[in-house]
Amino acid sequence: MSKHAASSAKRFSLLALGLMFVGGIVFVWAVDFGIKTTNTLEFCTSCHTMQTNFEEYKESLHYKNTSGVQATCADCHVPKELGPKLVTKIVAAKDVYHEVMGTIDTPEKFEARRWYLANLVWKRLEASDSRECRSCHDYADMDLSEQSRSARSRHSAAQDKGQTCIECHKGVAHHEPTEPDDAS
Repeated sequence: MSKHAASSAKRFSLLALGLMFVGGIVFVWAVDFGIKTTNTLEFCTSCHTMQTNFEEYKESLHYKNTSGVQATCADCHVPKELGPKLVTKIVAAKDVYHEVMGTIDTPEKFEARRWYLANLVWKRLEASDSRECRSCHDYADMDLSEQSRSARSRHSAAQDKGQTCIECHKGVAHHEPTEPDDAS
């Protein structure tokens, strides 16, 4: 191979590497932008079928409380770690699909599937030991002496039994759906 051909091949290789590097940066930025955008309260409540959930959420302590700390949709529904977060985002795309396809595009259709949808979330939380809850709440950080006697007793027993948050706290930020007669 001539010097000129070798030099051209080297330049091409460097150019290709440079383009791949820039492409990688753009890809990572795009994924990060997409995740951040879809984690916003505005995005989560942009589908009109989510307005019912949003109104329920606004009645909860996760929305308005004495400390002024607000847990938004992503805090409870999206893991913090990248791997589980990406899996959750991919799985959540089905909600957008069902909204667009008309499966849950009205409050009535959403309510008809609400028990099923809630159970998917509850099962995911149980399987992860309520990972999203525990990003804010942790037995080790609870001052049980500051809780009501009932809460203190229940939290202490739950910790002893190895229970996870969602086992007792279904319907915290949203109304707990009624189990349909044919849900078994």
